[in-house]
Amino acid sequence: MVAQVDFDYIRTRPLKLFSRLVSYLLFEGRPLTTRGQWINPLVFMHFAIEKRLPQLKKVKTPIFILGTGRSGTTILGIVLSMHKEVGFLNEPKALWHSVYPYEDLIGSYSRGKASYRLEVSDVSYEIKKSAARLFGAYLTSTFSKRVVDKYPELIFRVPFVNSLFSDAKFLFLVRNGWDTCHSIEGWSDRLGKQKNGEIHDWWGVNNRKWNLLVEQIVPEHEDLAPFTDQMLKWTNHVDMAAVEWIVTMREGVKLEKEFPNEVLRVNYEDLCESPKVVMQSIIKFCQLSSDDEIFFNYTESTLHSVKAKQPFKLTKEIEIPFYQTMKQLGYS
Repeated sequence: MVAQVDFDYIRTRPLKLFSRLVSYLLFEGRPLTTRGQWINPLVFMHFAIEKRLPQLKKVKTPIFILGTGRSGTTILGIVLSMHKEVGFLNEPKALWHSVYPYEDLIGSYSRGKASYRLEVSDVSYEIKKSAARLFGAYLTSTFSKRVVDKYPELIFRVPFVNSLFSDAKFLFLVRNGWDTCHSIEGWSDRLGKQKNGEIHDWWGVNNRKWNLLVEQIVPEHEDLAPFTDQMLKWTNHVDMAAVEWIVTMREGVKLEKEFPNEVLRVNYEDLCESPKVVMQSIIKFCQLSSDDEIFFNYTESTLHSVKAKQPFKLTKEIEIPFYQTMKQLGYS
């Protein structure tokens, strides 16, 4: 399924296919676990040109979808992309790498240093100008008024993004930890591969993303920090996914308190159970037009209740933090 669209998507709003193809081919880039990486040099050449041109369009109230990967962030982005005002970028890590060269956690475009957290102090005039020009070029290319950018790891970079776009809105997507961890494990089983002596999977090139998470984020948590040396040797993807889920969910809860007017928590299970009701609250929060019957019909036809996964055994070091985080989020 190219660009995350299917026949129902095309049939509902045919012109949206153009927007998704432009996003997919010119702005998102192809990460290391996907096909078509030959296009990346052309994408970065395109970015280099756009950064030298005047800003084509003002970026008004961009919307960023945050959370843990495999928690429903993609389907939320796809549904929002059906809104008549919206252009959707699905993890445009190539674009962000062009804006800030030390952000690549996976190793798709760089094997050098990378930072999980990005702060206001990491923003320079050139970085701010590059972001404005690239996102402005995107809006112009897709004939969109608003951009929705799904990049879950931006949850650790909200101050950075806020400094680039002062009116940004953030959707913090929450999903049952059991379901999220099962999905992450399944993703690596399906798409992980060995290439040129390297392992490429959910955790990046030879565990690059995992190592950065353990070294830079885990030490911030008193109940997890004592086990960092052990974690760097872990190979069980479920336990690794549980750690990523714990620290990400805690970060989101913290952001809700720090930025109550900019961050909205969205419960994935509620979204699937009552799609129109939850989406109406999202639309209001994001300041999108509510006058779009096609969009709301697509929302209801696309989102459906999902059966919860069964609990699984976790390594003892993270059992209590996992259950505490589940309880904090309202899960039993």
